[in-house]
Amino acid sequence: MSFTGFDAKDFDVFTVPGLEARMDALIENVRPKLEALGAELAPFVSAICGEEMFVHVAKHARRTVNPPVDTWVAWAAGKRGYKALPHFEVGMFESHVFVIFAIIYESPNKTVFAGHLEQQLPEIRKQLPQSFYWSTDHMKPEGTPHEQMDSEAFAELIRKLKQVKKAEVMCGLRIPREEASRMNGEELSGVIQNTFETLLPLYRLSF
Repeated sequence: MSFTGFDAKDFDVFTVPGLEARMDALIENVRPKLEALGAELAPFVSAICGEEMFVHVAKHARRTVNPPVDTWVAWAAGKRGYKALPHFEVGMFESHVFVIFAIIYESPNKTVFAGHLEQQLPEIRKQLPQSFYWSTDHMKPEGTPHEQMDSEAFAELIRKLKQVKKAEVMCGLRIPREEASRMNGEELSGVIQNTFETLLPLYRLSF
């Protein structure tokens, strides 16, 4: 199938009570769309990154009690997995779609990224749109808009990435569910591609 975008029914998956029922709804409604989006954008992501990028759709396999509050598709240079690698993601909470670059806690690239971000911070602060946001916890929907990230906030982010084992960083775009629901697949795919191109300098800081 081709990617058709997300609708209200997809966002409402995260209101279904219970792990099993929510997973059934997610697998039926959302996962096929994420798989289609992953396959559709893999050539583009590979092209901008200069190497083959593999598609990984969240399976939520480790969950035994709590139902997932979000889900996603990731693109990374590893065929077997993505969590230990810098990667791109598109996913959704009940409230919004997120389009991000991410280095989560399992990646050893955190300290490399932190050092390069520290060196090139003035350029990065100018390059990124003010409407982008930063997050240090991939489990939470909250984040800090780029326009509110001052020198102290970046210094703390960099310090944590260097010193705290569980530290992680995400940066990118949020699209409120109402706005995302109005977009067809082609429109949303275009926004995602433009966002990934804008985030590419962050990906390159990771190596």
